Amino acid sequence: MTFMLSAGESVFVIYRNPHTQNVATIQEAQILQDPISHQPALFLYDHYYPLDMDYAMYSTYEEAEAAYEDYFYVDEYNASSLDGGHV
Repeated sequence: MTFMLSAGESVFVIYRNPHTQNVATIQEAQILQDPISHQPALFLYDHYYPLDMDYAMYSTYEEAEAAYEDYFYVDEYNASSLDGGHV
């Protein structure tokens, strides 16, 4: 993350489903003050997450999408070489 975060800003995160680890999506989240710790936090799915943890946060959806494709996209050629030629 190379941008400054301010309360009220929206960010885009690559969020991995905790119940299905092979599913990840891009979600919009907000930077808000945690009402308990009074520290800036990532607010996503009605929960506050401390900013001291590692998150893949991006200032635009397009940046998040490019990173998502870099991390999760496997083209047909590479997929076939990973599973012995079966797609």
